[in-house]
Amino acid sequence: MTWAYRSPGWLPGGNLQTIYAAKLATAQSLPDAAWQRERWPTPDGDFVDVDWVNRDLTGPRPLLVLFHGLEGSSSSHYSQSFAAQAKQRGWRMALPHFRGCSGEINLAPRAYHSGDFQEIDWMLQQCQQLHQGPLLAAGISLGGNALLRWAGEAGHAAHHMIQGAASVCAPLDLTASGQAMGQGFNRWVYTRMFLQTMKPRALEKLVQYPSLFDRDALLAAHTLYAFDNVFTAPLHGFKDTDDYWLRASAKPVLADIRVPALVLNARNDPFVPAWCLPRANEVSNCVTLWQPQTGGHVGFPAGPFPAHVDAMPCAVLDWLQTTLP
Repeated sequence: MTWAYRSPGWLPGGNLQTIYAAKLATAQSLPDAAWQRERWPTPDGDFVDVDWVNRDLTGPRPLLVLFHGLEGSSSSHYSQSFAAQAKQRGWRMALPHFRGCSGEINLAPRAYHSGDFQEIDWMLQQCQQLHQGPLLAAGISLGGNALLRWAGEAGHAAHHMIQGAASVCAPLDLTASGQAMGQGFNRWVYTRMFLQTMKPRALEKLVQYPSLFDRDALLAAHTLYAFDNVFTAPLHGFKDTDDYWLRASAKPVLADIRVPALVLNARNDPFVPAWCLPRANEVSNCVTLWQPQTGGHVGFPAGPFPAHVDAMPCAVLDWLQTTLP
């Protein structure tokens, strides 16, 4: 199965396709009441907030677990569209928020990061305990990298947890993506946007733990590299940004994946340079690569003006459905 995506002719270029999808395109949004929130206590005394769709449905129907991207949540345009697609199919869906992303600051002296496969494993275990039917997992951008990192680490054991996995626009080579985000338009637009929320959240952690990191160094950070050097890397056990980006990248473990996995990346994604995308000889036989020429970063707008962003989630769920027994 393949997906022959083509971007609308009136919306050229990866940046336009990225920004339009996130800010202007129509999605099958859900009313607030459609999400049901549940709080899970974590083993380290913290909590994770999980938003559900079709939470109360019973029977052997699939459960889709969606892992959001950097600074994402259940309000993100892709989350809304995946939820709508799952609801239409009669699937249950769970969106576990990474630490601090649910609208309430978390408690532990940590946040979240691109390679946190241990957190993915714990979240999937909770879902497995709460659901009797087949489990499917999808990850967007950062969440996709973390999910594939988990799948590679788990190897054959992943079969005991999920039927299939899908990543969308994951930065599989974090060094390549990090360098791209630190230059030109990416730095002045996307990086600035991310840091507008990342810095305040980090400063909230400093109120909880006054000696956690250097406040002045954080305020002086104007790139993701600098931010990760001060905050993300040391809080999560990495020596520095270079060590974090190297060890957290999923690309080196794609050959170790032993569960059906879809890896979708647009070749004009401004966050993920096309030259660093995996080739067929770098992944296991369980991995399917979709690399359309266009789509941007978690964009993939479709249709005449005004475009919608439902085509990609629909294609991804169609693929995941082929992994079901």
